[in-house]
Amino acid sequence: MADRNDERMPEPKMDAADLYREELVTDRRVGTIRVLNPIKTDGAADTARRTVYIGEAQIYTNMGTLPLSFEIDARSLSEAVSGYAAGAKDAVERAVRELEDMRRQAASSIVIPRGGAGGFGPGGGMPGGGKIQMP
Repeated sequence: MADRNDERMPEPKMDAADLYREELVTDRRVGTIRVLNPIKTDGAADTARRTVYIGEAQIYTNMGTLPLSFEIDARSLSEAVSGYAAGAKDAVERAVRELEDMRRQAASSIVIPRGGAGGFGPGGGMPGGGKIQMP
């Protein structure tokens, strides 16, 4: 049985040409910037590729904390720090739009049992046997 699972699930292989060393930078109040420095397989800096800056933030919802992650277009850490606020604002707006879309989709997927949403049928039971009908 283990052999069948191995055939369906590809082996996770790291891309040796796309390695990064990660650093975290934070002001301990507002957010975090993940600095991804490109490296070669021997650990030496790969100067042919750009450093990547990823901002991280959280928003609080009635369902709990929602982590946000967003790339900051910057050439240096100081540019990334300056661009953090704009990136976080865009990420929050995108997350709010996605949550609203999910809420709309969930609301539109409500299914009313056959026979309408009227009262109970004969004998106190629900019309249609009380079963939810899936589209």
